[in-house]
Amino acid sequence: MRTGVALGSNLGDRLGNLRAARKAIVGLAGVQPPVLSSAVYETDAIDCEPGAGKFLNAVLEFDYKGDPTDLWKKLMEIESALGRLRDHACNVSRKIDIDILYAGEIHIDTRELQLPHPRLHLRRFVLQPLVDIRPELILPNQTKTVCELLAEFDESGKVIRLTNEWEEQ
Repeated sequence: MRTGVALGSNLGDRLGNLRAARKAIVGLAGVQPPVLSSAVYETDAIDCEPGAGKFLNAVLEFDYKGDPTDLWKKLMEIESALGRLRDHACNVSRKIDIDILYAGEIHIDTRELQLPHPRLHLRRFVLQPLVDIRPELILPNQTKTVCELLAEFDESGKVIRLTNEWEEQ
């Protein structure tokens, strides 16, 4: 099933953190091509601690053969391996943040995992990179394409394209 994953980083080597996360995700059992990668965007930190640095954000989409809950567990292991602490406060600066956005048409609503991501349609920093790779996608529980959802945002909350070339060679 086609699965979308958002990546974000605002500490350390932000682009290096995204590259390392992408490489680890693509190497997971069950992740199969085609792997689509958005451009990398720089955005202001939203709802983080005062003085938090800007985030780099990107989205990947790939075929996943397996259970989304198992994928979520693997993604949490990647976050830990890349230096994210699990016992941090909500919405603080972090080396890496990996969220599953959707997994086909699957709906999951547990304490650990909600699919589709419940705030995806409200996050310009996720919609903008998602539009790069799937502008026509209509998310579960939505009636508009991600391109149409993005068009509804005003100009506040700048999302600036940083680079198209961030994949490890």
